[in-house]
Amino acid sequence: MDIVYTSTLLVGVTVMLAEITTEELDAALDMVAVEALEEAGVEGPPVDALAVAAALRIAVAVDDAQRGRARYVRLRALRGVRSKPSILLRSDPRPERRQWAVAHEIGEHVAWRVFERLGVDPREVAGDARESVANQLAGRLLLPARWFEADAVAGGWDLLELKSRYATASHELIARRMLEFSPPVIVTVFDHSRISLRHSNLPGRVPPLSEAELDCWRRVHRRNHPWNVEAEGQIVTGWPIHEEEWQREILRTEIDIWADQQPTT
Repeated sequence: MDIVYTSTLLVGVTVMLAEITTEELDAALDMVAVEALEEAGVEGPPVDALAVAAALRIAVAVDDAQRGRARYVRLRALRGVRSKPSILLRSDPRPERRQWAVAHEIGEHVAWRVFERLGVDPREVAGDARESVANQLAGRLLLPARWFEADAVAGGWDLLELKSRYATASHELIARRMLEFSPPVIVTVFDHSRISLRHSNLPGRVPPLSEAELDCWRRVHRRNHPWNVEAEGQIVTGWPIHEEEWQREILRTEIDIWADQQPTT
């Protein structure tokens, strides 16, 4: 039996997949992100999205009047001069949010390359396809596959260790990026003791919290310290992301999909 790991691509992109495999789409996204980082002269983490924008000759300016965190525009130029690609960025006290916002707009800037590699006319896909591609590129720019997977495996997928190396990415983005790789896992985020996210890279519905996961979460929540639980064919690791006015815990549950199929004696 072959194990198939599902991609966490956003819904808008799936419109393109009638004749394009998930693997082809992932490969195109990875390659375009690599190209952009190479053009920007980035040789290793952490990736500074503002520096990447500058290297790609994309101007970044503050615009606190806009509703969103950032938007990609081409500012009108003098006659005979090409318009200049620009990112209008709203102020935000969290540097990771600014980094994500700029990375997303860089994704908008280079999204056409993904469609070109796939032989897809952007005018023939759903209206939100470009937005979905930009989202996927943003994660790949801040957490490039070629570095992230090697570092994650070497460090045992430790979230805090990865955060120290990929400082410009948020804890949640790092946890979500784990879903793009094997082994089969579930990522769960708790905010103020409530589940705000629970995703898996295995097909089908995500199962409810197991007793092992609940036990791990309770210990992390109460002790404000990372914890690990192994039970029920699962390896559950939890990390506290606690701030003065916000309590968040993130769990990574690695699943032994063969556990229930082992012969009993």
